[in-house]
Formats: sequence, C-alpha cells, structure tokens
Amino acid sequence: MQQASPAEHARTAAARAVWVEAPVNYLADLSIQPVTYNPPAGTGMPRREGNYRDFVVRVHDARPYADELTLDKQAFVLARHGTQVRDFYDEAEVRSVYLAEIEALVRRETGASKVVVFDHTIRTADRAVERGLRTPVRSVHCDYTEKSGPQRVRDLLPPEEAEARLRKRFAEYNVWRNIASDPIEMAPLGFVDAGSIAPRDLAVCDLVYADRVGEIYQGVYNADHRWHYFPAMKRDEAILIKCYDSAKDGRARFSLHSAFDDPSSPADARPRQSIEVRTFAFFD
Repeated sequence: MQQASPAEHARTAAARAVWVEAPVNYLADLSIQPVTYNPPAGTGMPRREGNYRDFVVRVHDARPYADELTLDKQAFVLARHGTQVRDFYDEAEVRSVYLAEIEALVRRETGASKVVVFDHTIRTADRAVERGLRTPVRSVHCDYTEKSGPQRVRDLLPPEEAEARLRKRFAEYNVWRNIASDPIEMAPLGFVDAGSIAPRDLAVCDLVYADRVGEIYQGVYNADHRWHYFPAMKRDEAILIKCYDSAKDGRARFSLHSAFDDPSSPADARPRQSIEVRTFAFFD
C-alpha cells in the first residue's frame, strides 16, 4: 500500500481543522427541574422551565470525514438520498411518497428487519407560527429517553407485537433533511459525538402537551462534548440521528443535537426549511 506523503498528511489535518464557534443552549445545571410546555402547532411558541444558558462551543465541519461516522459510534450519519417529492408542504404527497422513501432509507442504513415510520414535522425559520408550522429547536436535546423509547413502541404497535418487539433490539432514528431548493444557510443542525456524552449530561425533561405528557433528555453542559455539523445541506442529502437504542453492549444509545447560528452564514441567509421523520427500527 502506498504511504501518504507528509504534504498529504498536512492537507488532511488542515481539512479536519475546519470549525466555527457558536453559542448553543444547554441546561447549566439541574437547580430547576426542566419542563417544556408545547402548544398545538401554529398557536404559539413552546414555554420552558429550567436553568438554561448559552455556551460557546466549537462545531466542526464533518464533511471531510463523513464516511468515517457511524450510527453505533457517533449516533449520526450523512447519507446521499434523492427524493421524488416535489412539494414538502403538500401533506398528501409527503404521506404517499416520502414516508415510504424514508422507510427504505432506514432499512438500508441500519439493516433492520422492520421499520415503522410514525411521525414527521416540518420546521421553518420563516413565519412558522402563522403558517401552522414549527420553528427550529435551539436547545441541546435528545428526543427519547430510557422510559419514553419503549413507551412509544407500546403506543404505536398492537400489545402482543409490541411486547415481542421489546424483547429484542430496537432503535429510534430521526431522518432530517433540507426541503428547499437552495442549500441550508440559516440554523443548521449540530450534533454531539455520542462518544463524548456522559450519563450525567442527559437530564429528563417533561414535555407537556394539551392531551398528554411525554419526556425527552435535555443536554447538561459538558465542555468535553465534541460538536459537528454538515454545512450547506442540500435537498438530496439526509442525516440519520439515533435518539434511542435498547442495546446495552457499548454502542451509542442516545444523542444530543441542536440548531445553532452558523457565524459563517451570509448576513442575508435564507430561512431554513426542513423536515424530520421519526422511525423505529426493529432487529431480529
């Protein structure tokens, strides 16, 4: 095998050194129990309780080493993934076309024997509330917890099937993509390498809705967190984020992520438009 030259090593190191510094919103501590009150979409903004503060972090451009990332180590990956959807704001088209595309993508990337697509959300940084949509989430969080992961399976599947599936490995994956024709410029999504997350960094937070109470993890600040992102996300790319894994064999089980303000974005950045789809992957 031909050895890389010192110049090539230097170029590789330089490529890996690309990063930006930006504030992200963490829990500073647990002096106040975190709770989030979520109104119905289009009726207002969420209201939060908790000792939240902005902390400046270094967010690395992960594109140069995207092929080295795995769902079982970092808990997020970038995938090339075209779509036949023409208008993501057409709910019927999303349901009839896109959800099947995502099911196939998750099967391909995880090797799961069964994938259940169960939720999707469109977010925009442009007049979200008045359009009945949601805004980008600007707090460090993970969508499922040790308790809420299995509970969501029980909510979705018939009782006998749910209990059978829960006896084997299963995982929850979010699939995130840009739905605009232009690359993402505003509020990109940043990800913490799961290998840098300590158990104490995950704080249970109740999510209070009009008809139910769920729970997620909010991230507690840890200076050791390693942040990454994929700048200028295009419409033919998708990010898979592992938010829960039942396996306790050393692989990544939870993740932390948040939208953030990229200081390298243009002053007149186009508002972010994105869709996230939630899925469960079941393994035999």
